[in-house]
Amino acid sequence: MSGEESPRSRDPRPQPPSAPEPGDCCGGGCTLCIFDLHEQALQRYQQQLAAWLLRHPQAHEPD
Repeated sequence: MSGEESPRSRDPRPQPPSAPEPGDCCGGGCTLCIFDLHEQALQRYQQQLAAWLLRHPQAHEPD
C-alpha cells in the first residue's frame, strides 16, 4: 500500500438517509413530522449525489 488516497476516498459517495420506521411518527400532527424531515433529507441526498456523480463520472450506480 502506498499510503496515497484516491480522489474518491477523499470525496466519499453520499449515503442516503435512513428511513424512519412507521412507529417513529407520534401521530400528533406535528408541523414537521419525522416523515417530512426524512423527505427533506432525501432531497438533500439526491442533490449531493448528483453533484458527486458530476465530480466522479467514472462511478457507476450500484446494481
